[in-house]
Amino acid sequence: MGKTRSCMMAAAAFMAMGASAQGVGQYNNYNAEEHPHGAVFPVVAAPDIPQSVVFAGDTVSFDRTDMYERLDRELTSIVYGHSTTQLCLKRANRYFPILAPILKENGVPLDMLYLAVTESTLDPTIKSPAAAVGLWQFLASTGRMYGLEINDDVDERCDPVKATVAACKFLKSVHAHYGNWATACASYNAGMGRINGELSRQGQDTSFDLQLVSETSRYVFRIIAYKLLMENPKRYGYCLRADQLYQPVDYKVVEVKTSVASWIDWAKQQGITYAQLREANPWIRSNRLPNASGKTYKVNVPVGDSLYLSKKQAKAYDPGWVVK
Repeated sequence: MGKTRSCMMAAAAFMAMGASAQGVGQYNNYNAEEHPHGAVFPVVAAPDIPQSVVFAGDTVSFDRTDMYERLDRELTSIVYGHSTTQLCLKRANRYFPILAPILKENGVPLDMLYLAVTESTLDPTIKSPAAAVGLWQFLASTGRMYGLEINDDVDERCDPVKATVAACKFLKSVHAHYGNWATACASYNAGMGRINGELSRQGQDTSFDLQLVSETSRYVFRIIAYKLLMENPKRYGYCLRADQLYQPVDYKVVEVKTSVASWIDWAKQQGITYAQLREANPWIRSNRLPNASGKTYKVNVPVGDSLYLSKKQAKAYDPGWVVK
């Protein structure tokens, strides 16, 4: 009862953000009988846009009209894209504990977590129309350039750990070139060649001041919008309990140095299903592993108790994500 009340209070606070007290009062006094042919809708509040946001250590101002409106578009879209945004929050509870330490270890700002959210909605097997794959949406050519194995049987773009290490290498290289994380993010979307060319042609220093195709022009603002919402979801009306977040899974790691004729049989020998094996190891892309080179693969095998909600305590990566 207490959690439900807290959620209702948070939702009410959000509605009040974008509507005047007079407007909310007018809605509460709405008489449906006076408008028999009109529907009665809940108050739809416009999310507040901050004057500035610290993004990856740099202060980004939204005082300029175009900057304000570009962030407003993305934040409004994310706030009211309820199903996708809720899924991102739930998945973040599973994947941020994996991704964040790798970013820290490689000296990459934690705000790049929201780049992964923007790229893939934290689905490690998602594939774009342009054939980009995984949490960080690498094309095959770029993935191989940064050390990922990609073939019919293995696709390490889908490995949360290895793909994040590769993303760190890429992001650090483009940041070293631009000296600005926002522009580095823009190049993640459009490519360094495009961003370099437009900076030179238009005589600007950062991607914020460039005329770009819509997707790239919106891209960094969408990342910042996800940061704002995911750092304080209750402010925007998102009320979740810890047990509704997707929990991390505990694994034992089995090293495989030989070929595997059948992952189905291998999974049974480990006491799990083939489906559970593929869920825990999204980099496995077929039923076999030829492994002619004798490479060592680390295979996650879910530990029994972690597969059942009743046998583990629900935890939130960020306590601010959940109602108490």
